[in-house]
Amino acid sequence: MKIEGFNDFLTNSIPAKAGTGTSGPDFGGTLNDFIKDVNQDQMNSKKSVEDFVAGNGVELHEVMIAGEKAKTSLQLLMEIRNKAVDMFKELTRIPV
Repeated sequence: MKIEGFNDFLTNSIPAKAGTGTSGPDFGGTLNDFIKDVNQDQMNSKKSVEDFVAGNGVELHEVMIAGEKAKTSLQLLMEIRNKAVDMFKELTRIPV
């Protein structure tokens, strides 16, 4: 059995340095995608409640799971927002 070294793994897994022309995902794009996911969770929760009330074969536990998932993702988004606002406030206090 051949044991391979870590050099190839490290070379492929470490991102390129800034200025090389390649860039990774930006914060704004990642945040935008996350906001879309949170919105989708909210819509799924609303749909599952509507289906449960209409009697379309949705069980109560499915409604509760969808609701908790939507609630948790929204809470996470609010915490990310709060930390970003705190970071901005700290950066504006730094003297130039």
